[in-house]
Amino acid sequence: MEEQRSDRFAVTVSVGDRAVDVRAVGEVDIATVGTLRAALWSAPARPVLRLHLAGVRLLSAAGVRAVVAAHLRIRAQGGELVLVEPTPTVLRVLRATGLHRVVPIVGGDPTQATGGGFAGRQRPGQPGDLPVELVA
Repeated sequence: MEEQRSDRFAVTVSVGDRAVDVRAVGEVDIATVGTLRAALWSAPARPVLRLHLAGVRLLSAAGVRAVVAAHLRIRAQGGELVLVEPTPTVLRVLRATGLHRVVPIVGGDPTQATGGGFAGRQRPGQPGDLPVELVA
């Protein structure tokens, strides 16, 4: 597990066989987005990268851009970015930007998701994958 920390933001990365878990805590703004971006870009390729947002109090436009860039990069490699348990504040940002229609979002129950990953259809499960059911 790798950890990067500042006064306002911390991120940890855990690598498994089929997924990478990136846990962010604090505020993602212009001053801290570099730390998040570095964690997302340095994560090894796996079928799923889960970005845990339960500890994120603020997601600025710079943070949204970092998430979009990570989504595009991971998708180009044949993987998928999944946002996990965004706080209500972060969820409002994701909805306002339309990102919730592009990147799957899972809450406390990992079988429920909002978002448009898999182009609105359920993807066949792979052993070790996070189960995701899309809601249109």
